[in-house]
Amino acid sequence: MKDLFIKTEQQRIWLEKLASLEETFKTNAQEIDEQSSFPHEHINELRKIGYTKLTLPKELGGEGFNLYEAIALQETLGSYDGSTGLATAWTLLTVGELFENKYWEPSKLTDFASKVKQGAIINRAVSEVATGSPIRGGRPGTTAKKTGSQWIINGRKSYTTGSPELDYFLTSAWIEEEEKIGFFLIHKDTEGLSIDETWDVIAMRGTGSHDLVLNNVAVDESDLVELPNYNTGFKLNGWLLLIPATYLGIAQAARDYALQFANTHSPNSIKGTIATLPNVQALLGEIELELATARFALYGAAQSYVELKQKETEGHELSVEEGTLILNAVNTAKHVVTNAAITVADKAMRVVGAKSLQRTNPLQRYYRDVRAGLHNPPMDDITIKKLAETALKENENKGR
Repeated sequence: MKDLFIKTEQQRIWLEKLASLEETFKTNAQEIDEQSSFPHEHINELRKIGYTKLTLPKELGGEGFNLYEAIALQETLGSYDGSTGLATAWTLLTVGELFENKYWEPSKLTDFASKVKQGAIINRAVSEVATGSPIRGGRPGTTAKKTGSQWIINGRKSYTTGSPELDYFLTSAWIEEEEKIGFFLIHKDTEGLSIDETWDVIAMRGTGSHDLVLNNVAVDESDLVELPNYNTGFKLNGWLLLIPATYLGIAQAARDYALQFANTHSPNSIKGTIATLPNVQALLGEIELELATARFALYGAAQSYVELKQKETEGHELSVEEGTLILNAVNTAKHVVTNAAITVADKAMRVVGAKSLQRTNPLQRYYRDVRAGLHNPPMDDITIKKLAETALKENENKGR
């Protein structure tokens, strides 16, 4: 089924490159989870093959993959190791979003592109314990104050995925004099910046989603790279689909394990393998249905987003209605994929039975990891609320 969504030769070439890492990544995944260790080796291997610059435009030294093209690769990487996949997804989407929307001044983007070309990785640092998810509109406690030609930044950010290997932190802070949120580009070696290793959870244990601590961090005035005109400091965009793509990859890995088990497990109470049993076939068929539904939702939303962005580059001015439609499509895809991944992992465990609960069995890791997707933006309640509001507004307008 996945092959239906591979459209270009470049995708196929890159899938072959990733395949060279499959055995190593899958072998290491169990230890990474057990020790809650960050997969430094994996990130460095991805740097070596150029994967971290996948979404950087070609003219700036990257691979120039659009959102749709990148999803298949990210799904594949997620099936090898969920933690590596998620850590990488955040840098790919941040780079893709920045250069597609040209959020920064051209000279700043060009300079940063040279860093990405050389392997630098980045993530936005926006979440804080006091505010919860930034998408809900809480004002960050992190502050930035102007002193001469510098900004002095103080605060603490949580859930900073990939922190042990990040070269740059695109950090949100409240600017009192502007009365708005700004984003500052901060290099990992800046004095006063440190990582507090707080990440101790049962899912995605190797993502290094620790706290970023900023203690009188001084940056140049030019490092204030974004002053968004939206008030949450976090904007939903199509590139976020790389996150559910990672969870879909984990679900695929769960499915593959269940199929292999069904085809080889032969208890002496039956003739042949459990693959011949109607209840097992029903579970496997339901797994296939979940994955197919998730893929059509994910790749369909990504294609719609790419097409709309292409129209924008050709001079089409995006209407409010079009913006709402694509945002709802992206949100819906994330909801469908994340929940399907949870269902797939659960059904895979039902196929395998009690053996799936053994700590050495990858299914119990897949089951824990996919649940983390519920807490990546947008959350399910926000998606459902927006869908209801859109439907009600459309109905109201028709009645006028």
